[in-house]
Amino acid sequence: MATETIDIRNIGISAHIDAGKTTLTERILFYTKRIHTIHEVRGKDGVGAKMDSMELEKERGITIQSAATQCTWDKTPINIIDTPGHVDFTIEVERSLRVLDGAVLVLCSVAGVQSQSITVNRQMHRYKVPRIAFVNKCDRAGANPLKVADQLKEKLGLQAVAMQIPIGLEAEFHGVVDLVTMEAIYFDGPAGEDLRREPIPAELQEEADARREALLDAASLHSDELTEAILDEKVTPELVIDGLRAGTLALEVVPVLMGSAYKNKGVQPLLDAVVALLPAPTDVQNNYIELDNDQERPVESSIDAPLLALSFKIEDGRYGQLTYLRIYQGTLTKGDTLWNQRSGRKIKVGRLGRMHADEMEELTRADAGDIVALFGVDCATGDTFTDGKLRATMTSMHVPEPVIRLTVKPVDNKSQVNMSKAIQRFTREDPTFRVEVDSESGETIISGMGELHLDVYIERMRREYSAMVETGAPQVAYRETVTRRADFDYLHKKQTGGSGQFGRVIGYIEPEENGEEFVFDNLVRGGAIPTQFIPAVEKGFRAMLGEGQLIGFPIFGLRIVVNDGKAHSVDSSEMAFQAAARGAFREVYPRAKPQILEPIMRVAVEGPNEFQGAIIRSLMQRRGLIVGTTEEAGFSVAEAEVPLAEMFGYATDLRSATQGKAEFTMEFAKNAPVPDAVAEELRKKYADKARGRRAAS
Repeated sequence: MATETIDIRNIGISAHIDAGKTTLTERILFYTKRIHTIHEVRGKDGVGAKMDSMELEKERGITIQSAATQCTWDKTPINIIDTPGHVDFTIEVERSLRVLDGAVLVLCSVAGVQSQSITVNRQMHRYKVPRIAFVNKCDRAGANPLKVADQLKEKLGLQAVAMQIPIGLEAEFHGVVDLVTMEAIYFDGPAGEDLRREPIPAELQEEADARREALLDAASLHSDELTEAILDEKVTPELVIDGLRAGTLALEVVPVLMGSAYKNKGVQPLLDAVVALLPAPTDVQNNYIELDNDQERPVESSIDAPLLALSFKIEDGRYGQLTYLRIYQGTLTKGDTLWNQRSGRKIKVGRLGRMHADEMEELTRADAGDIVALFGVDCATGDTFTDGKLRATMTSMHVPEPVIRLTVKPVDNKSQVNMSKAIQRFTREDPTFRVEVDSESGETIISGMGELHLDVYIERMRREYSAMVETGAPQVAYRETVTRRADFDYLHKKQTGGSGQFGRVIGYIEPEENGEEFVFDNLVRGGAIPTQFIPAVEKGFRAMLGEGQLIGFPIFGLRIVVNDGKAHSVDSSEMAFQAAARGAFREVYPRAKPQILEPIMRVAVEGPNEFQGAIIRSLMQRRGLIVGTTEEAGFSVAEAEVPLAEMFGYATDLRSATQGKAEFTMEFAKNAPVPDAVAEELRKKYADKARGRRAAS
């Protein structure tokens, strides 16, 4: 019998590195009886957590790939995706949040809101994902979960509302007070599986009453019934939950729960909150675009509607190519025929399964709201599938641009073949992993989100494909842009017997002020350039953006306006106007005072207070701009904006400066002009490359 859509929860578990996402997921699987033994992320038994199935994940103790599973709590199926915390694997978070209905934001009770917490929260905002927060590690020295709840308001601007308060902290953390039912909950048994409910300890009664008032105030804003019940002093837990749920679904309330996943405390109430507060597919508004008329339509989360599904992740595993699908509406049955809306190809559903980390459970049918996997289907991440009754596509996910490049070279012919196979697979799986071949040197260049990102793929080439490769020095993904307006008036005219080539374009280029990579505006009036040639003009200009003239890197942040021109009744053609656009760009670009842009990273370094000075010095020595420092519980956090070019090898230097006691995270912040001295060095370094590009163009 099919599961009713209303009874499903699709959630993601996201957080900063080491906040305890995978440990929490392991407990969830245990309490829902999906697994029978708890294993730790860095466990001595060598097994590792269930959701970290890749060997590299077990070795490094980090999550690299998002992993999906399904469990059942209180008769409600819950699809869970455990996502990486490291910013280098941010695409895993992006694609997961794109298809999920709700999320659990995990925070460390000691460190609080960290840099990646801010990034994950921003991603949740982008996809309008309702969330609840779980403040983990309440058993650690320096834990202060209620302060973390306040940080959610101060640093993230969320209307965070505590649903619980801790009973004891650090080594004395024993349980939580439930502010909805106003009772104390303790977690007994070898693995905290037995819940014991008792009256609130007398010393916590006053604080519990005050926190409950705040909880009722927040929930009553979203429930008239609760407001009336408060006035009549007839508040019930059900009314409180209804108000909190309405506020959570409206993205105006973030309920905060607390516990210690490692010590098996607080996980079952979190599962209760997931079922009670986070949305079912029918509670979330998703849209698709009809291909015939570009109209946006709401998704019907119904099993009776025409099938609509989105592929959000592709993975080559032991079962062959897996395509992870979120079914938005309709029903998918083994043996069905699907249409890929991007390629127009028809595919047959041979094997249909549900994943449990790296294990598979065969299915014969899946319904709206489900997350499933297809096998052996040729498609790409972001493809939309229908049953042929709809010609539609789902909106795409945000894919950040790579910031670091590396040359890779196979050591022998066998490795060359295997490297090609690996690269083909990795680029299909990961939209942020890019590959290109340098037209001059013939070198293979891979691009990604950071050193760790590329390091993992290099290691996977060696392990999974026996491709022995050598890597060159990392390269920064520089950009070029213009800083002022410059006018152009260019005539392309060629006569070689017979019909010739004629095209004249007039206009100007200037900096684009809204953050777009390239904007082309057609302001031609009176048919000076016939309408059919305008696309050719734009195509000619676009062709010049891939390689700038200063150091040969792509040009970014440019607006080109064409407002006049001239055509010939016989000699004008698309080819002629493309050539005119290219010639105009070559001529005008140097006059627009071009400059080099470099990626600036947002870096957060955390370490003991005694090393704060050393940490700040290490950042400033790398052209870092300190944007803030905080001190808390014996630890300090320094946040800075540092050019990516200066961050290579920073991990080693930081370990040396802090006796290995500090750690850092970084993510792309913006592109910014390089200083004059650095620009001069770059021009010398890439002089041959730039000359080659100009000659080729």
